Amino acid sequence: MAPTSLEAQFVTFSLGEEIFAVPVEVVREILDYAEAFKIPNGPDYLLGLRDVRGQGVPTIDLRLKLGMTKTLPTPHTRVLVLDVPLESRLLTLGLVADRVFEVTPFRRDQIETAPDIGVRWRSDYIAGVVRRENGFVVIIDLARLLSREDASALQSAA
Repeated sequence: MAPTSLEAQFVTFSLGEEIFAVPVEVVREILDYAEAFKIPNGPDYLLGLRDVRGQGVPTIDLRLKLGMTKTLPTPHTRVLVLDVPLESRLLTLGLVADRVFEVTPFRRDQIETAPDIGVRWRSDYIAGVVRRENGFVVIIDLARLLSREDASALQSAA
C-alpha cells in the first residue's frame, strides 16, 4: 500500500483582495485573458465559450458566482482551464482570476475546515482554509460550487 502524502499542491489565485486555491491536478493550463464568445440566455456568471486548442470551453466569472462584483480585466487577469471531476463526468471549464500567483504545497494538517460563523451561509464549496502570515487562502471545491443545474448548463454550453 502506498503511503499517503502529507502535503498537496495547489494553484493560488486572487479575486479582488481574497486569495483562493484549487488542487493542481485539476488545472490543465493557465491562459492570458481574452474575451469569450457570448452565449445568449446563459447564467450571468457564464461569460461564454473560449477556444482552447480546438475545444469550446465554457468560461465563468468566479467573482459573480461568489456574489462579488464583475471582473474588470487587467494585464494580470488570467483564465485557469480546469478539468473538474463531477459525479459521472469530467467538466472542462475556464475560470477567470484577477491574478494567478503560484503552485504551492499545503501540508494536510495546515488545512482547516470552513469556519462556523453562527449563521447559515453557503460555505459548502469551501474545501478548507489555510492560515498564512498575511491572511487566509480559501481552497475551493469546484464540484460543490457548481450545482447540478450549473454543471448541466455549462456542459450544454460546450
